[in-house]
Amino acid sequence: MTHADRLAAFVALGQRLNALLLDPAQTDELAELTARARNNNPWFDAPNVRAALEGVAYLLREQPLRQWAARYRPEPADAQQVGVVMAGNIPLVGFHDALCVLLSGHRLLAKLSSDDTLLMRWILDELVRLEPRFANQLQLAERLNAADAFIATGSDNTARYFEYYFGKRPHIIRRNRTSLAVLTGRETPHELGLLGEDIFRYYGLGCRNVSKVYAPAGYDFPLLLDALQPWHRVLEHNRYQNNYDYNKSIMLVNRVPHLDSGFLLLTESAQLVSPISVLHHGSYTSEVDLVDQLTDVAAQTQCIVSAGGQYPGSFAFGKAQEPGLADYADGVDTMAFLADLG
Repeated sequence: MTHADRLAAFVALGQRLNALLLDPAQTDELAELTARARNNNPWFDAPNVRAALEGVAYLLREQPLRQWAARYRPEPADAQQVGVVMAGNIPLVGFHDALCVLLSGHRLLAKLSSDDTLLMRWILDELVRLEPRFANQLQLAERLNAADAFIATGSDNTARYFEYYFGKRPHIIRRNRTSLAVLTGRETPHELGLLGEDIFRYYGLGCRNVSKVYAPAGYDFPLLLDALQPWHRVLEHNRYQNNYDYNKSIMLVNRVPHLDSGFLLLTESAQLVSPISVLHHGSYTSEVDLVDQLTDVAAQTQCIVSAGGQYPGSFAFGKAQEPGLADYADGVDTMAFLADLG
């Protein structure tokens, strides 16, 4: 397959996803797929599966895809087999790695997460159906011993395991990261409401979910909680409610100062990562202080959001879960890594 063939196949996959999402004639197929996905992983409910499919379709828009791909060498000098250990914390989170490996002309050897087996199998099957020659370029496996290079995503603990087994070959190993929000006190209720998408989408399970907000000293947090009220529907998911009930009881027993919206617990903490149903907050006294604090945690930060994306390098509220093709996980250019392999 040529680079043009591979590009055309991914464009066709994006068109297939758009038809699945938008064509009323395909409503039953979409409903069946989302039901199967939830059976595979109860966190993957219909709204979140739809959001993930929309995210992939967004990545596969023809013009942005061609412009992004044109930045890199179209064919490797020597195609390698790249082992990819995929995460499964949110639906289709491993797709971008699969896209990079296959579009770059290498062969994909993928170990799927047990938490996201069904959707990843489905989308790779759709790709092969649209371009059968990809059948020779991708393989699903439990062991990646045959790979020439590795891309692995996991926790800080599993990263040490990956380093031990994969460290002698070219690799990208990703660790725990989370996302942060910057508040100024000048946000409108509408802007604060948009932040709910960054906090609650995928029930806070993704590395692009906001787990901590930074606000000026003395910030009126009830304004934020009021703006987030439309997201009370997260309590309809029994697992989220169980987490909320548990974390609330722990805070009450331990007398941890907090605010309670009825579905979200807000508490001051130096920690970046918060449990499901909990949002941490920290304060800053000046812009210099804010920059210093965010710089200190940059290695643990996936992305930052602010109202209208006004903070330098940040996404606008509501856009954390809409990364572009070049918004690489952990800031490591996956395509450049693959281009250097052969």
